[in-house]
Amino acid sequence: MLYYALVFLVVAVVAGVLGFGGVAGTSVGIAQVLFFLFLAFLAISLILSFIRKV
Repeated sequence: MLYYALVFLVVAVVAGVLGFGGVAGTSVGIAQVLFFLFLAFLAISLILSFIRKV
């Protein structure tokens, strides 16, 4: 999931450089959502693994 967030971020940067503002804004939004989902799943995974060890 982090890979896809980085891909959308790169697409946003390239679109921004080429002047496609709408595509860049949409790509940045998707990248943000995917990144925060990644962080949430990482936190849940760490909590569950800590609970499982106890």
